Amino acid sequence: MKKLLLVTTLALVVSGCATPLSSAQKRDMKFYQSKGLVVEEKNPGTAAGLGLLPGFGSFYVREYGAGIVNLLFWPASILWDPVSGYDGANVINYYATKDAISRKQKREIKNLEDSVATGKTPQADYIKLRRDIEDKYSPDAAD
Repeated sequence: MKKLLLVTTLALVVSGCATPLSSAQKRDMKFYQSKGLVVEEKNPGTAAGLGLLPGFGSFYVREYGAGIVNLLFWPASILWDPVSGYDGANVINYYATKDAISRKQKREIKNLEDSVATGKTPQADYIKLRRDIEDKYSPDAAD
């Protein structure tokens, strides 16, 4: 029994289970949700549900090493794979959201700069309008 526990613990450490979002990342996601900016690449509920099947939760969230380990340790892996899948989906969604927001912000700033360059927007308004764009996408500005 001790060997099984040791092998299981070692396998989990080596497999790189998904780390949940930090408290700051959770705060950011709440802000993005309030603004309707969240990108959901992976559904956390689906990831958790698939975690009940041998390794499927991990495979779903692109944790292939963990998926193989969970496949080997099934049915015991149903104790951790749903949680790992859920956390993995949230992490994927966090980074997908951050990437999409970065692209939107850059596009809006470029449009503003083009508008100033063509004279449609007065140069004097540029700094305020740029700050408005940056604040629109920044959870830190909401504090």
